[in-house]
Amino acid sequence: MLTQNLGYPRIGSQRQLKKACEQYWAGKIGLEELNQVAQKIKKENWQIQLDAGLDLIPCNDFSFYDQTLDMSLLLGAIPQRYSSLLSKGKDELDLYFAMARGYQKDGLDITAMEMTKWLDTNYHYLVPEFTAGQEFRISNEKTFAEYSDARQILGHKAKPVLVGPVSYLLSGKEKEEGFERIDLIKKLVPVYVDIINRLGDAGAEWIQLDEPYLALDLSKKEKEAFEFAYNSIAGQVKGVELLVATYFEGLLDNTALAVNLPVQALHIDLVRAPEQLEEVLALIPDTLQLSVGVIDGRNVWKNDYEKSLGLISKAVEKLGTDRVVIAPSCSLLHSPIDLDLETTLDPEIRNWMAFARQKLNEVRELKLIGEGNHDLLEANKKAIESRRSSQKVHKQAVKDRIAAITEADTSRTTAFPVRQQIQRGRFNLPSFPTTTIGSFPQTDDIRQLRARFKKGDLTAEQYEKSIEQATIDAIRWQEEIGLDVLVHGEFERNDMVEYFGEQLEGFLFTKNGWVQSYGSRCVKPPVIYGDVSRPKDMTVRWSKFAAAQTDQPMKGMLTGPVTILQWSFVRDDQPRDVTTNQIAFAIHDEVLALEAAGIGIIQIDEAAIREGLPLRKSKRPHYLDWAVRAFRITASGVQDRTQIHTHMCYSEFNDIIEHIAAMDADVITIETSRSQMELLQAFAHFEYPNEIGPGVYDIHSPRVPGTEEMTSLLAKAASLLPARNLWVNPDCGLKTRKWPETKAALENMVAAARQAREQISTESTI
Repeated sequence: MLTQNLGYPRIGSQRQLKKACEQYWAGKIGLEELNQVAQKIKKENWQIQLDAGLDLIPCNDFSFYDQTLDMSLLLGAIPQRYSSLLSKGKDELDLYFAMARGYQKDGLDITAMEMTKWLDTNYHYLVPEFTAGQEFRISNEKTFAEYSDARQILGHKAKPVLVGPVSYLLSGKEKEEGFERIDLIKKLVPVYVDIINRLGDAGAEWIQLDEPYLALDLSKKEKEAFEFAYNSIAGQVKGVELLVATYFEGLLDNTALAVNLPVQALHIDLVRAPEQLEEVLALIPDTLQLSVGVIDGRNVWKNDYEKSLGLISKAVEKLGTDRVVIAPSCSLLHSPIDLDLETTLDPEIRNWMAFARQKLNEVRELKLIGEGNHDLLEANKKAIESRRSSQKVHKQAVKDRIAAITEADTSRTTAFPVRQQIQRGRFNLPSFPTTTIGSFPQTDDIRQLRARFKKGDLTAEQYEKSIEQATIDAIRWQEEIGLDVLVHGEFERNDMVEYFGEQLEGFLFTKNGWVQSYGSRCVKPPVIYGDVSRPKDMTVRWSKFAAAQTDQPMKGMLTGPVTILQWSFVRDDQPRDVTTNQIAFAIHDEVLALEAAGIGIIQIDEAAIREGLPLRKSKRPHYLDWAVRAFRITASGVQDRTQIHTHMCYSEFNDIIEHIAAMDADVITIETSRSQMELLQAFAHFEYPNEIGPGVYDIHSPRVPGTEEMTSLLAKAASLLPARNLWVNPDCGLKTRKWPETKAALENMVAAARQAREQISTESTI
């Protein structure tokens, strides 16, 4: 049997790429130094996979920012607004980063491309933009240069990876009316043919085409696009073996389509959907190899070899060893890099885990067990049983509380219109009230302060005094510029999930378990290994301190249960809804503690609720039922006068709007600036009844929007939704931004809100 990997983390084991990119953007290093860092990471990654004994090793899975953005550059799908950059003599990398981050200097002011989540992951990609007259051409050499470099190290094992043509189109957006992007397939395929043939001429024997949309619900036209694309490619490509990779869901009704594409191999995800194997084997033609993704590429748990071998054996029985390839379920981009760097973890729990580098070894060991190495199987069985029976995992009191959930635990006692009037009487806010999502810039000083405290260089008293001063400074500045509802800035928090996980039982934390979220943004997700509970207050001390510094309303800031679940590595030994309910009750207890401490506005962020939505529509009702129920658990029991906010980012809401309404938050804030308020169409059509803050400021770009730009966005929002229900806020938290741009943007935002109030006041007197 062959073995392969679909993709490897590109940030470097010490986040070298993040640091180098940020230095490049800041002008501290040049292009040559940036490329040196990139080359070193790529070569190390290739050597690691070569040492693991893999037969097919990915290349072109490296990216300075995002692999979908790389495809847009390769294919020449560059939005017209960036043409001015090239006319001013900017190089290709300036163009690339401008597409990702926006560009605001040299007399230019260009917005970034829209960003959204890659299917149901926390990885963000830059959404391709298409027009009716869209043309494609090879316009970038990165793919070919990287293959040339990889071949020198890997030889014939080097396997270029591309986003497949249909998934590339489906991951994008039409930027004008009157056409469907899938109709561009006839223009796109000839360019893919040229790319594949160039790689073949350079020596590539296998090429991987990622087509995850084969595991989604497809229209008749989209299915025809797959057939057209791959029949066309097969007819024009010679001497190259093509592997189509699907992942994150089963093929289901697309099984016959997928197995009959004229390619040499098909990869399927048997971690997410092991049940699909039987139908795939029943329909697979004699000419097709099958790559079985049996090792979880999106979690940190050691593979259960016995379970995986059962799936592999079933495939081998039908196809023979020559037609079966062993692989992880998906790219290891979504996994931390190396468990060997975690020297302080509890040894028992560490023995249950595997990161990207260890998962490569698991691929190799499964092959060796299949060849007769029973010692490896016995060692694995012991680790799996240790976890299954450990008292560190199971807490009966937590299980009993979940088993006793009642209807009263999942709802507020009064309907929103009644609550709204009570809250307006309490807070007396103006129309278009202004606020932020919660965090303020985490400067180097703040990070160093936290690091010094963790190392023991500062006493708790010294640390807290410094955090108190930073909080006071942020409050005074918010008062000065005229924000209506203040936040304390979250200077004491390292991360919106990690901060809570550190204070909850059932979580553990790594030192180097970083994964890429987008661009240079890396996160270190907590690991949920056991039953979850809240032993003590988590945020009350800082929220209470902040509220005492001002007469204006102060929001208490919490992260919701679904977001904590989605942005953690979750235990896989019980249903996800059970784990979510455990977290929900922990947050519920914190909400009541904040209310008792006098905090009248409490935000429970559910940034990831859309992200967790199953890819198949048939599976969504069950998820939405338990996800909404978990949020309602967190807010149940509070008084009518307590205003509950929630925040969601980078989400298409059309297909879940009724469930968002069922969450019954008093105020929801959402990302809308990059989409120019397009997302509000769903809320308007649904006649969303509660209050809403559509973001008017894109925080994922250093660009500072002007007052008129934000006023225009507010006017669009007011044309879609009742002005009396609108709030004014950025798209998301400001933790990753710098203070100068943050201050300038928020001052413009407050000015925009004042203009909107004046406009409403003028219209009401006419």
